[in-house]
Amino acid sequence: MTDALSRLLETRDWLLADGATGTNLFNMGLSSGDAPELWNVDAPDKIRKLYSMAVEAGSDLFLTNSFGGNASRLKLHQSQDRVFELNKAAAEIGREVADKAGRPVVVAGSVGPTGDIMAPMGSLTHELAVEMFHEQAEGLKAGGADVLWVETISAAEEFRAAAEAFEKAGMPWCGTMSFDTAGRTMMGLTSADMVKMVGKIGHAPVAFGANCGTGASDLMRTVLGFTAAGAEQPIIAKGNAGIPKYQDGHIHYDGTPELMADYAVLARDAGATIIGGCCGTMPDHLRAMREALETRGRGERPTLETIVDQLGAFSSASDGTDGAGPTRAARRGRRRG
Repeated sequence: MTDALSRLLETRDWLLADGATGTNLFNMGLSSGDAPELWNVDAPDKIRKLYSMAVEAGSDLFLTNSFGGNASRLKLHQSQDRVFELNKAAAEIGREVADKAGRPVVVAGSVGPTGDIMAPMGSLTHELAVEMFHEQAEGLKAGGADVLWVETISAAEEFRAAAEAFEKAGMPWCGTMSFDTAGRTMMGLTSADMVKMVGKIGHAPVAFGANCGTGASDLMRTVLGFTAAGAEQPIIAKGNAGIPKYQDGHIHYDGTPELMADYAVLARDAGATIIGGCCGTMPDHLRAMREALETRGRGERPTLETIVDQLGAFSSASDGTDGAGPTRAARRGRRRG
């Protein structure tokens, strides 16, 4: 039997993913520096609300509250021995919400970066990365996740380690990287590099693409890079709701529901199949995106000029595929918004 996401993809030419996790949880009272994953056990009603808001706004899939649920990140909160428990709880709540939706909704088990630098630049070995990702995967699998979803990855080595761990868990998966440095990931990969990498992975993802990064314009340029490089699997686009700005003591994303609706349609026309939002994306954005995808007919593949005209300027002159832009640099992983 094929997995739930693949079955849904067979019947639809686009799917709406969810929006932000962190932004919504901060609005519910999560304090900066706290581990959201602890809420899976300590405040399950809030996590249930988080998932339900996405479903009610029209999402066909949502990610579980488990982005930082690996041993390395949970160690910062003295909870490294609770990986299986917290991930299982995240997926169980998601399974409950999805099963009550009245329509097919996919529960995607979110897996974020370890936060450590892979060897030889850092101390994280391939074997240890696989072990950490596998432990998390088994918890999400036990809780009822339909598919695993590694996201906001910068290093090819970490992406491949996740793929190996998911194969050990016997789970289908999707994967996205964050292209936030002049069109490249912080470790120097371009959209074309990712297409080549994915093509060589034995346990291939159901879909792959980009999330987070800078603004929607840059993410759109990355999507065009995937299609130009001959991507074969469905493409994922999960862009931030505009650009973050510090206002009244907190971070505010300036992307309106109208802008995110335009972004969703452009992403579809550019070749993305699974379209959602990342940091700053709220239910109002998702509702506008759903309506736009349902009511606006397909158009031609957008040009760079069209993207700038509708979504705003790019943050850099190059997306890296022309050889320009920064190269490999070390950085710890970042929590998804």
